[in-house]
Amino acid sequence: MATSNQPLSDTHCHLDLEKFDIDRADVLDRAWSAGLTRILIPAIDLASSKKVVSLAKSNPGLFAAIGIHPNDSLSWENTTCSELRQIFLDSISSGPDLRSRTKIVAIGEVGLDYYWNDAPRDHQRAVLLEQLELAAELQLPVVLHLREEADAIDGECSRDLILILKDWIERLRLGNNPLVKAPGVLHSFSGSLITAQTALGLNFYFGVSGPVTYKNAEAKREVVKSLPLERVLTETDAPFLAPVPKRGRRNEPAFVRHITDKIAEIHNKDPEEIAAITNANAARLFSWGG
Repeated sequence: MATSNQPLSDTHCHLDLEKFDIDRADVLDRAWSAGLTRILIPAIDLASSKKVVSLAKSNPGLFAAIGIHPNDSLSWENTTCSELRQIFLDSISSGPDLRSRTKIVAIGEVGLDYYWNDAPRDHQRAVLLEQLELAAELQLPVVLHLREEADAIDGECSRDLILILKDWIERLRLGNNPLVKAPGVLHSFSGSLITAQTALGLNFYFGVSGPVTYKNAEAKREVVKSLPLERVLTETDAPFLAPVPKRGRRNEPAFVRHITDKIAEIHNKDPEEIAAITNANAARLFSWGG
């Protein structure tokens, strides 16, 4: 694993999950020692939305995304959107600039999942639409989940998500919403080149995670190779999807360096350059400083 003097970001780490309860402080110590300066913790439901905000407030390098994951979308009630809004409002501290006064920097993890089908697809889409509108209202980027039936590269899930996003982006444009310039990220992206190109046209970013390092992931590497580096983010999705050579272990933020190294290899760049670019990308999308 290459060493780097450039700071690193993990833009998707479920640090609130109980798999980290025993040694969360040690996990963070290893992350900072590995050069990380920013970690985004996405929520999956209302309870975790509150927990990730509390965690984010406990450390200057931690930030939160709040929202309802598609696999938890049956928990959505008529009051859920207003409860999420209130979590955001309650997180704001005093100061002149709103984005610097809260540790909540995104709405997420939201999206569509046709792999598990834990909720009817029309219900998933309806819940996503409400959260996209909340993101537009609060001018927060979205952290998007996309998983096809049978883990296919392309399919109905991608098509449904892209149609929803196209319509949302058009509404952002009509409303002169500044979010249109950087509306969010397709996290741990495993979709097709066509989906990637369409999302690029909508100004989305792409999270690259552990699977890009796997032996049988040549198709994923080809997609990553096609992405402009100014739209790439590094993430672990910890505790899941540990990269090679840590595959089979619990994933953690310190392992993001292996992903940075693989992106460098794919793009024939120096790992330090990739670290600098992806860290700047994350700061630009989430407005969380360098």
